[in-house]
Amino acid sequence: MPEADVLCLGQIERNGYMIREWNEESLDHRNALLYAMGISEKDAKRPVIGLVNSWNEMNPGHFPFDKTVIQEMKDEIYKAGGYALELPVSGICDGICSNTPGDRYTLPARDLVSSEVEMVAELNMLEGMVIMATCDKVVPGMLMGAFRVNIPTTMLTGGYMAAGSYQGKMLTLTHTKQAYASYMEGNMDRDDYKSIVRYACPTPGACPFMGTANTMCAMAEILGFSPHGNASVKSQSVKWHQMAREAAKKVMEAVKKEKRPSDFVTQKSLENVVRYMMATGGSTNSLLHIPALARQMNFSITPETFDEISRQVPLISTIYPNHPTYTMEEFDRAGGLGAVIKELIQGNKIYGDADGMFGTIAEKAALAENRNRDVIHSVDSPISQQGGIAVLHGNIGTLSAIVKFSAVAQKAITFDGPAKCYDSQDEAWNAILKDEIKAGDVVIIRYEGPKGSPGMPHMETFMAAVLGKGLGEKLALVSDGRFSGATGGLAIGHVSPEAYEGGNIALIKDGDMVHIDIPSRKLTVDVSDEEFENRKMNWKPVEKPALGWLKLYKNNCTSAHRGATIYWD
Repeated sequence: MPEADVLCLGQIERNGYMIREWNEESLDHRNALLYAMGISEKDAKRPVIGLVNSWNEMNPGHFPFDKTVIQEMKDEIYKAGGYALELPVSGICDGICSNTPGDRYTLPARDLVSSEVEMVAELNMLEGMVIMATCDKVVPGMLMGAFRVNIPTTMLTGGYMAAGSYQGKMLTLTHTKQAYASYMEGNMDRDDYKSIVRYACPTPGACPFMGTANTMCAMAEILGFSPHGNASVKSQSVKWHQMAREAAKKVMEAVKKEKRPSDFVTQKSLENVVRYMMATGGSTNSLLHIPALARQMNFSITPETFDEISRQVPLISTIYPNHPTYTMEEFDRAGGLGAVIKELIQGNKIYGDADGMFGTIAEKAALAENRNRDVIHSVDSPISQQGGIAVLHGNIGTLSAIVKFSAVAQKAITFDGPAKCYDSQDEAWNAILKDEIKAGDVVIIRYEGPKGSPGMPHMETFMAAVLGKGLGEKLALVSDGRFSGATGGLAIGHVSPEAYEGGNIALIKDGDMVHIDIPSRKLTVDVSDEEFENRKMNWKPVEKPALGWLKLYKNNCTSAHRGATIYWD
C-alpha cells in the first residue's frame, strides 16, 4: 500500500502551517474541484483562507467590500503563503426595511448570519478567515459564528459614511423620518422633505452616528479582531484600504501561530466593550448582541453587567443622536476609538491587558491621541458621571427594561403620565400622525418583542415621528420592541418579559398611570399585583403571522433579557 502524503485523524502541519483534518482521499477530492476553477496544484497546497464577505448591491454599509479591496487582500494573503477565496454571506440593513414587515427579519438575521459563517468555515474546512461586515446585525452575527468555529480570524469593518447636508444642516438617515413627520404636520414643504431624503446618505459606509453599526464595529476592534482605528475610519479611504491589507497579513500570522479567538477573547474583553459603549453612549442593541456573543464562548454578560458598568464609567464622548451636530467625522478627527480608549486607560476605567490579534488595549491607547476635548472629554471632566445606558426595573419590566439616557433630555429623566396602549408600532405611528397622542402621554407599544412580532423590529419610526413633531421631551415610549441606535427621546425598550409571554406590559390599560425614574432605575405602573392577576385571567396573546425562518426564530429564541437569540442553551 503506498504511503499517503497526508493521513491523519487530528490536525497536522504542512509547510509549517496549521491545517484541518484532511486525509489523502478527502484532500484530493477537494483539490479536484479547486483545479476545475483554475487553481494550480502548487497553490492548492497553500492554506485556504476564506474572505467571508457580506458585500451586496442593496445597502451602503456592505458596499465597500468590492472586488478592488478583495483583490488587495488576496494579494497580501498570497504573498504571506496562503490562498484566499471569497465566500459570500447575507448582508442586511435595518434602514432598507424600516417601518415595513421586513424589519421583523433584521434581528433574526444576526443568528442566521452566524450560522452562515459557521457553515462556510466548517463545510469548506477553512484554515483561517477574514470576516467582512459593517451593519448592525451582521457584525455581531459574524463574530458569533467565528466564536463557534474558533479558527484564526480577523475582521475588517467597512468604515463610516460621510454625513449628509442640506441648507447648511447636518443630515443622517434618521433625519428622513423626522422630516416626514414634520412634512405630515405641515411644518415642512414637500420639496424640502424630498431634498432631505436625497442628500441624507452621500457615500457608502455605516450611517455616521453612534448607532448600532458603529457600536458593533467598535466591539470588533475592542475584542481584538480588527486593525487599530478600523471602527472610526472613513469608508474606502486610503487608511481604510491600508487596514484591509493589514487584516489580511494578520490572519496569515495567526494561521502560522495557530492563534484562535479562544486564545485572546476573555470576560475582560467583553466587559471592555461594555465600558467603551458606556463612555460613548453606544446603541441599546448592544444589550442584545453582547450577551448573545458572550454566550458562544461560555462567558456571561447580562443587563445587570451593563447597569453596573454604567455606574462606574462616565460618558466622555457624544455624537449624534446624543449630540445635535457631531458625527463620526468629528469623532474621527478627534482621535476616534483610540482616543476614547486612551482616556479610559488614563482614568483606570478599562482593562488595558486585554489582548487581541493586533495587540493589547494598552498598546492601542499608546498609539492614539485625543485631538479635540470638546468631542472626546477626559474621565476627570466627563459629559456625565454615568455611562449612557440604564437598566430599569419595576412591575412593567420585572426582568429588565433598557433606556439610552444619554439621548434623553435632562428635564425628561423622570416622567409620569397616563398610558396609551397599542399592539403594534403601525397603530401607534398612525395615531401620532393623526394627533391622537398628546404631550404627557406614556405610549405603550407591545407585541413587538422577539416572539410577539416576531423578530423584535425597532421602534425608530414612531420615535422619529415624536421628534419630528417636537414632542421629544413631552412624551415617553415604553415597548417590548427595540430601537435604532440613532433613536433619541425618552424611549424605553426591551421590556422583559415581553407581552407575548404574558409580561405585565400586555396587561396595562389606557389611563393607567406610568412612572419613569431613570436616576432611580424605576419603571412602574399604578396597578397592584392582585389587579394584574385579575386581568391576566382573561388575557390571550395577540398572534401575528410568522412563516419560515421567522417561525423557527419565534419558536426557539430567548427573551430580550437573554439576547433574543436561538443560540443560548
